[in-house]
Amino acid sequence: MAFEVLELIADGLKIEPRDTLSKLLKDENSDSCFRLNHYPPCPELQALSGRDLVGFGEHTDPQIISVLRSNSTSGLQICLKDGVWVSVPPDETSFFINVGDALQVMTNGRFKSVRHRVLANSHKSRVSMIYFGGPPLSEKIVPLTSLMGKQEESLYKEFTWWEYKTSAYKS
Repeated sequence: MAFEVLELIADGLKIEPRDTLSKLLKDENSDSCFRLNHYPPCPELQALSGRDLVGFGEHTDPQIISVLRSNSTSGLQICLKDGVWVSVPPDETSFFINVGDALQVMTNGRFKSVRHRVLANSHKSRVSMIYFGGPPLSEKIVPLTSLMGKQEESLYKEFTWWEYKTSAYKS
């Protein structure tokens, strides 16, 4: 699914060849991973604090793309441009796609990485499954030349996926 979504993005941006982005995840050295998260209900703690508890703090995913599926328990929130947090309605039959930091750089900001967080639910467990599509560790992350207009400046310095991943996980 991640490959197809990236190829549809390439189509929309007129990136040739169509698999420019997806081939990074298909590479045998890709740094992709799959993670399961479990957020148990927290009724006692929420009652004491009187507010929602953060199950996973606000962040963006550093990879190229993330594909998430969860159970029917709410908790996922995204941050809008104005800083307002909005809950994503839970739907166990849907997949949620997040643009990662690497894709933001590769598109020179045409696609923006999604700031998100997860709040713990006071009554029900939340379970999510996420595929994080990352390029090979040695891959240079830089805006794609096919997207850069003649007068367009790169918004980002070149770096390797390893350099960025190391930096992102330290913070």
